[in-house]
This record gives sequence, C-alpha cells and structure tokens, in this order.
Amino acid sequence: MYRSHVLVCGGTGCTSSGTPKILECLNEEINKAGLKDEVAVVQTGCHGLCALGPIVIVYPEATFYSLVKPEDVPEIVNEHLLKGRIVSRLVYQDTISEDGFTSINETDFYKKQHRIALRNCGVINPENIDEYIATHGYEALGKVLTEYTPDQVIQVLLDSGLRGRGGGGFSTGLKWKLAKENQSKQKYVCCNADEGDPGAFMDRSVLEGDPHVVLEAMAIAGYAIGANQGYIYVRAEYPIAVNRLNIAISQAREYGLLGKNIFGTGFDFDIELRLGAGAFVCGEETALLTSIEGNRGEPRPRPPFPAQKGLFKEPTLLNNVETYANIPPIILNGPEWFNSMGTEKSKGTKVFALGGNINNTGLVEVPMGTTLREVVEEIGGGIPNGKKFKAAQTGGPSGGCIPVEHYDIPIDYDNLLKIGSMMGSGGLIVMDEDNCMVDIAKFFLEFTVDESCGKCTPCRIGTKRLYEILDKITQGKGTVEDIDKLEELCLYIKENSLCGLGQSAPNPVLSTIKFFKDEYIAHVVDKKCPAGVCKALLSYVIDEELCKGCTLCARVCPNDAISGKVKEAHVIDQSKCIKCGACMEKCRFKAISIR
Repeated sequence: MYRSHVLVCGGTGCTSSGTPKILECLNEEINKAGLKDEVAVVQTGCHGLCALGPIVIVYPEATFYSLVKPEDVPEIVNEHLLKGRIVSRLVYQDTISEDGFTSINETDFYKKQHRIALRNCGVINPENIDEYIATHGYEALGKVLTEYTPDQVIQVLLDSGLRGRGGGGFSTGLKWKLAKENQSKQKYVCCNADEGDPGAFMDRSVLEGDPHVVLEAMAIAGYAIGANQGYIYVRAEYPIAVNRLNIAISQAREYGLLGKNIFGTGFDFDIELRLGAGAFVCGEETALLTSIEGNRGEPRPRPPFPAQKGLFKEPTLLNNVETYANIPPIILNGPEWFNSMGTEKSKGTKVFALGGNINNTGLVEVPMGTTLREVVEEIGGGIPNGKKFKAAQTGGPSGGCIPVEHYDIPIDYDNLLKIGSMMGSGGLIVMDEDNCMVDIAKFFLEFTVDESCGKCTPCRIGTKRLYEILDKITQGKGTVEDIDKLEELCLYIKENSLCGLGQSAPNPVLSTIKFFKDEYIAHVVDKKCPAGVCKALLSYVIDEELCKGCTLCARVCPNDAISGKVKEAHVIDQSKCIKCGACMEKCRFKAISIR
C-alpha cells in the first residue's frame, strides 16, 4: 500500500509540454528521497485543463499542481511528499481559497461538469488493465453476456435515449437494432476514431485516457448484433492513442476479455486497429469503411446504409468513440439513470473541446441543455483581455456560428439545428470582437476544399468556387451580387453533394451570412473589415498631432513606405504599405492606427 499517489497527466497536450521529463524527474527524486515504497507515480489521461500542463496531482490531498517544470520536481518531492508541506506557488490558483485549498471539483471549471465518457480520464493509468477493472471495468460486458439477451441489450439503449455523438445524433439503440435485424453469417462492429475537425480532440482524449472502455463497449455491441470481429479506425497522427490501444487490446486478450469464449459463455469477439492517413473525408462512415477495406477513402451512395451493407458488403455497426464510452455506464446504472440527464430529445452529457479565444482551453463534459453562456463564461473562464463574446463555432467545418443573440441557447442537437449550426463531434471554437466572420468562413472553406475527396462535382468544384468568392470579398474586390451568389451556390452544394462533407460544407458560410451580414456588406460596399483582420482592406495612418517625428516607424518599415523628417509628422505611402503592422507595434506614442 502506498501512502501517496502522484498522478501525472499523460495526454497529448501535457506530453507536448514536457510530461515525459516530469515523470523521469519524479521517479528519480522519489528514489533519492527513499520514498520508492511509499509513493506511487501514475501516468494518466487528460484532466481537461489542457492550457495548464504539465499537470501533477498528489493524493490523498488532491493537491493540483499546474505548469510544472522539471526543476520544480525536487521541491514537490522534498517539501510535499517528504515533509507534508504543499508548494503553494505551484498550486492551481482556482483551488486556493481563504480557508486554504479547495477540491479541484469545486472550481468553476469542474463543478458544472458531469463526467460519464471522461469518467476515468485523468483518474486511472490507461496502460494498466487492472486499474480499469478496479473502476468496474468489464463488469458491463460480463453482465450482458450472462444476464441479457441481445434484444434486451438493444432495448436498454433505446430506453436510455442515447444518440450518436459523432455529429448526426441518430438513435444509438435504433442503429444497433437495424444492424441486428440484417441477417448474415458475418457482421462487423467498427469504431470511428478518425477525428478530423480543426480544434477537436474529444475522441483522442478518451482513447488516450480510457482505451478499455471502447474495447468493452464494442464487445457488447458485437454480442448485441451478432458480430465476432471489430475494427477501430484511428488516425495515425494520434501516436499516443494508437500505442495505448495496442496495449489495451493485448491486455484484454491476455485476460480473456477479447478473443474466444469470453467469460466462458461461448461468445467470440476480437478487435484490430486500422490506421488512417489523415483524410478528413474518412470520418464519413462509408469512406471510413472503404478505407478499412484497403481502398481509397471515398464515400459511397446511401442507401444501402452500413447496417445493411457496410464493411466488405456485410452488415456493419459503426459508432464513434464517445458514443461507445457511454455504453458500459448505461448497462451498469440502467437506462433510467442516463435518461434522467439532458433535455427531452437529447439525453445524457456531451464532451466539448474548448478552443479559440477562451481562458480555460481544454476538454469539458456537461449535461445536454447546458447553455452556451455557462460553458464559455463559467466553465471556460470567459474571454481573455476583457474582450466581448462574438460567436462560437460548433461542429467544425460542418457546423455553423452561434452569435451573441443565442448566447443563452441550451446546447442540444435540435436547438443547434434550428439556428443553422450543429452539434458535430464536439469542437467548440470561441471568437471575440477581433474575429472577422467573413475570414472565419473563408478559413473553414479552405479546409474543406483541401479535404474534399473530389468524387462528386458539387463538392469538388462548388467548394472551390465558394472559397474563391470569399477570398475575393476579403481582398476588397467583392460586390453585393457576390453575397447572393454565395447563398445560391451554398444551397446547390448542400442539395447535391454525395456525402456529409459536401452537404455540410456550406454551413459556416450560410450561418455567417445569416447572423453577420453587416460584415459582408462592410467588406463589399465600404471596402472595410470591421474587425481589422482582412489586410487588403486595412489602412495604417499616422495622426500628425500625436506623431513626434522620432523616425522609429520609418526605420522598422520593411518596404520604405514611411517618410518624414526628424521631429516632424511622418506619412505612410499607401501604395507601398504591405500592412505588416510593424510600425504600429513599435510606435511609443500611439500615433498609428488602422482605418
């Protein structure tokens, strides 16, 4: 028995910030202090507060240390672990109160969260199957195999109200039912871990922090629909997730939890990994299955749907990582437990990756129906530098922008669709007053153009034309008619594209035109970018009353666009100005502004 456990975040964010060195130093210092038999060092998954990494938490006190550096480790070991004195300077500020230190669960970031999919992330060692089993791991699989019929498993999911967390929000129980009803000698269970939205890292964090939950859920799915083979399609850019999945699969096979005759029930089920090459379109279900088969990842027409004719033309069940992560808790706690959370038509919780202009960048899980304002202002800690909230992009390139007038909208599948956005897989990018919404739409279109597989003309050509029109507008060459063209082209692409990538690609454009049309008008009529982002529409000017003639601006200008004598007001030649902003950055008298 250890008297203390030191949990170190081993998610991608903290790893990139230096976790491996922290682990090395901790083990070295603990050995030096003679605490090897008293203190255990545990590498975990993501804790959620990604901007604070590397994160180190010491139990049983639950002291939360953030932004830890290797040189801080000797002090933590000698002061906290050896002498019992907390190192206050390293403690996460939100856990410090007038009475001392509060639990991390009482901070603004955590207290409104309810972790189901993320329940083990940051808690257990994802590379140790025993720790997963200690948190009721594989109990749900054992319960299903020994107590439930396949139909009863599916009924539990139908009663729970769980909807797919991959973006579409289709009933999980109904999808499983359809896959079961299609008879075949061979069926497959697949997991979509091809998370490609810019700013999204929900599935990656589950795989890195709790890989066994996906294996258990897929085995349950195999039993429910009558399949004996599973595939996890994960992008190769997730090396930590891939490594931990391989470890988890090997351990589960060793324990008899994958393979032949699981729990002595005669049920066989095994799982293999398939690595994706980073194509965004392979997040679309038919393109994913095509890629697993070893072919170029391109979508297929639907119907037939995968439940009818999927992988290798056999009935196939495909869910994403977060959906699977909810299955074992639902089995163990009952459908009523899950159904009691969320809204009328969107049950349970949803994981979001908070990014953009927000203080608490990271991963959160909240009940469906939590308002956008609560997520941004309370959990996310608000917007840096006192800036005002302008919009939030949900659903990545497939989603839309939510403006400030919908700041108090309860987040669920139906509410977001009503205002022209969508839940998507869970990326949530926050934007403030310094963001140009035309430029935001252009950014997502550029991504979509690059990621289109090119199989269908509406997506291949249409998204390129959309991007060109947006680029024309941001260059100051747009017209009012171009805005009408954008809307017309968006509707055509949505109606005629083959798969979800093309059908949803126009969403960022349509939502920004709907809620921020005044910015489009300013770009094409006034030839100005209200947010000061589009360089072609900016003009740097010098206020002659504020200018002291110090010549510093002229000296830093890379294109000799500024002229003037010493101690006299300077002038910027707009024909030479490349709008780099170097002059305004260096001016000590605030004489240079953007117009």
